[in-house]
Amino acid sequence: MKTLIVVTHPNIETSVVNKRWIEELRKYPDKYTVHELYKAYPDEKINVEKEQQLIEAHDKLVLQFPVYWFSSPPLLKKWLDEVFTYGWAYGSKSDKLRNRKIALAVTAGGSEKDFSEDGKLGYGLDRILSPFDTTFVYCNADYRSFYAIYGTETETVGSTDYLKKLDISSQGYVEFIENM
Repeated sequence: MKTLIVVTHPNIETSVVNKRWIEELRKYPDKYTVHELYKAYPDEKINVEKEQQLIEAHDKLVLQFPVYWFSSPPLLKKWLDEVFTYGWAYGSKSDKLRNRKIALAVTAGGSEKDFSEDGKLGYGLDRILSPFDTTFVYCNADYRSFYAIYGTETETVGSTDYLKKLDISSQGYVEFIENM
């Protein structure tokens, strides 16, 4: 079975990191299904049954997105609200997410120092992403934490150092998924 990567980026065409991560994942079509929500649902009308079947057809689930106002892009929130339904994702008779390995892959604009208790924001990314962790625990899923790259707003795109960091990050992302 494969890993489903649900990518939710409102402007993937202008993205650097998320687009590069997708390129890396698509090198392994036998392992990963990349599902881009904004491309699948430009009208934001989600086909819940189709999404649930897609999740059920995969062993693992990764939600990939840019940290967007200290949460996710709005379509991912809508997707979670509509797809993770009572009786399917949670409730006394639900089992579709039970023990399913789920993780996050996020890009953060600020530096890793910014996303720390003594940094500019005063909170680590683990704390900012805790609503996702809580959701997955509530659904009895096996939450495997998150993979992150920091500083996406401050890096000099196209510089040799940045391209090297991007390659290392992309390979690290694939390794993270393999080990989740």
